[in-house]
Amino acid sequence: MAKLKAPPEIDLERLNEIVNEHALKRWALIPLVQEVQAEFGFIPPRVVPIIANKLHLFPSEVQGVVSFYEQLYTEPRGRNIVRVCRGTACHVRGGKTILKLVKRQLELEENETSEDLEYTLETVACLGVCALSPTMVINNQVYGHMNPKKVKELFKREGES
Repeated sequence: MAKLKAPPEIDLERLNEIVNEHALKRWALIPLVQEVQAEFGFIPPRVVPIIANKLHLFPSEVQGVVSFYEQLYTEPRGRNIVRVCRGTACHVRGGKTILKLVKRQLELEENETSEDLEYTLETVACLGVCALSPTMVINNQVYGHMNPKKVKELFKREGES
């Protein structure tokens, strides 16, 4: 990921509220880290010992869960998550070009986040909408039948919002 100028501040009072809701419930580790991520956009590594302490776990147990699941993040992510499909249908219909254009528009490589935390760029093996290929998703909105003109217009429109 791109290096950020300064790590975002974490509201420790809010963190403690979340953690205390799950205190002493070892089974609640996954819902707890999901809630922390939902609140702060990622799971700051410095909160791992806090979570471990409240659940009576070792920090390595908490970190093991956080690092195991691909949908849990320990680095800040952008407000807008852009996913470009690399599946077979998208690939044969120009997905590689779409990815190249998105990289250029966002000035990011795969799995990078912009310094201003506006965008994170990811690729996925398949989005499951092959009939619309090549496809991409911004947040939860699917964009299909992508071409260079649509990519340019989409990010122009996103920049205006």
